[in-house]
Amino acid sequence: MAITTGFNHIATLTTNLDRFKEWYLKIFDAATVFEMEAEDDHPRMAIIDMGAGAALNVFEVPLDSIVGEQRRIGARGAIDHYGISVPDLTALEVIRKRLMAIEAEIGNIQVLGGDTWSLFFRDVDGMELEVCAPVSS
Repeated sequence: MAITTGFNHIATLTTNLDRFKEWYLKIFDAATVFEMEAEDDHPRMAIIDMGAGAALNVFEVPLDSIVGEQRRIGARGAIDHYGISVPDLTALEVIRKRLMAIEAEIGNIQVLGGDTWSLFFRDVDGMELEVCAPVSS
């Protein structure tokens, strides 16, 4: 058994922090719990609470600072995508409906690995992400 207890945060980049915060609040009810303005050696950033002790640390940077091609696996940079956990299939279906309501690019809910419901989607910046829920026994 791992000594770790899961992920504390994932750091990600955006070109528009206000838009990013608003989108994650609308889709996931994820509140911004910390924000700081840019300083000499640090970009503007926010911490978005994703629940269960996990957070997104989001840095606002110029477009030319974002490395990779968001539509191709292996070309997206060091982090290809991250999975956001929800408690069950019902919550996953709520998220899918919210994504459909804003006409986000989304896939179908599917079972991966036999024990996880999965839904791939693209966020407000076009980053491919995944929402996961356990398959009930």
